[in-house]
Amino acid sequence: MPDNPDSVGFGVYIHWPFCAAKCPYCDFNSHVRHGGVDQDTFLTAYLTEIATSARATGPRQTTSVFFGGGTPSLMEPATVAAIIDRVDDVWPIAADAEITLEANPTSVETERFAGYRTAGVNRVSLGVQSLRDDDLERLGRRHTAAEARAAIDVAARTFDRHSFDLIYARPHQTAGGWERELREAIGLGTRHLSLYQLTIEAGTPFAALYDKGRLSIPPSQEAETLFRITRDITSAAGLPAYETSNHAAPGEESRHNLLYWRYGEYAGIGPGAHGRLIVPSGGAAASSACRLATSNEPVPEAWSARVGENGDGIVEREALEPEEQADEYLMMSLRLAEGTDMLRLAALSGREPAPDTVAGLVADGLLDDTVSGRLRATERGAFVLNELVLRLSQSLRPV
Repeated sequence: MPDNPDSVGFGVYIHWPFCAAKCPYCDFNSHVRHGGVDQDTFLTAYLTEIATSARATGPRQTTSVFFGGGTPSLMEPATVAAIIDRVDDVWPIAADAEITLEANPTSVETERFAGYRTAGVNRVSLGVQSLRDDDLERLGRRHTAAEARAAIDVAARTFDRHSFDLIYARPHQTAGGWERELREAIGLGTRHLSLYQLTIEAGTPFAALYDKGRLSIPPSQEAETLFRITRDITSAAGLPAYETSNHAAPGEESRHNLLYWRYGEYAGIGPGAHGRLIVPSGGAAASSACRLATSNEPVPEAWSARVGENGDGIVEREALEPEEQADEYLMMSLRLAEGTDMLRLAALSGREPAPDTVAGLVADGLLDDTVSGRLRATERGAFVLNELVLRLSQSLRPV
C-alpha cells in the first residue's frame, strides 16, 4: 500500500476538552469549567486552526470527522455545525463521509441529538460505561442506567449509525455479572460496541486509591477470562472484534478509528489534539513527502491564545523517521483483526521483523501464520499486545 494522502483516507479529529465533571479513571485531556465555557470564543479558535491546517496539507477530501473529548455533547449544535461547515470549506467532505460525535447519556445532552443530526453528524458514540447503577456511581458517571438505555434508544431513532462504550474488569465484577451485562447490551440492538478493560492510569484519582490499597481490580488471569468472554459473546452475536476493544457487525466498523489503526492521515484540531499529516519534504513530488506528527497545547485557554497569535495551537511538530513510522504502524495495525500489512510496513520504513522472531511468536501462540503477507495477533496475543509489539519492534531490520 503506497504511503500517500489518499491511501486510507483523510480524517479530521476535533477535540472538545470540557466536561461537566472529571471521571476518576480518566487520563484524557479534559477540563471542568464551573463558570461555563464561552463557546463563541473557542469556536473562533477552532475555525482559525482548521484554516491554518488546511494551508499546510494542501487539497484533501475528508472521509471522516470525529468530535472527541472531553464531552462534545456539551457543545451547542450551532457550534458543531459551524465547525463541520469550515471543514467542508477547506477539505471538502465526501458525500459518504462518517461524521461522529461522542456523547454522554444525560437527558440534557440527549435533547441535543436532533440538532447534531441537522448540523451534519451521522453517527453518535455514547459513553455508557456500565448498565449497572452502583458501578456507574463508582465510576463517577453522572447518568443512571435508565438514562443510558433511554439515550441508546434516542440515538437509534435519530442516527443511522450509533455505538456505545462499556468498561469491564471493574472493581468487584464477576465473570457471570459481566456476561449478563454484555448480553443485555447486545440486546439493546446496537451494531457497534466499544468494550474497554479498566486500566489504572497514572495521575488519576483511581491510581491514588489503588496505590493506597483502597481500590482493587480483577487480577490479570481474571481479566483475561473477562476478555475471552467478551470475544466469545460478541462473536456469537454477529459483532466480532475487528480491533482489540471494538466489536461490530460487518460494515458497521468506525471508519474514522480504522483510519488511525491503518495509519492514515488526519488533522488534529483543538486543545491537546494530535495529528499525523503527510506534507512535502523539500519538494512537491510524492517521493519527497514526510509524515509529520503534531501535538497541540493541552490547556484550553492557552491553546485559544496560541491560535490567536500563530494561527494554530501546535506546540510540537516532528518529522517522523522511518524507524518511528514502523513502530507506530506496528502498534496501531496489530490492534486490528486484519493485522499488519508487511508490504505497507516495508514501504513506510524499509524494514521488516526478523523471520526467527516472527516464527517464535507464532510458536508461542501470539501471532497467526503469516502466509498471507500480514502479521495478525491471536486472541492470546491481543491480550498481551504491548509485549507483542515490543518484541516485533526490537527485531526490525532493513528489507
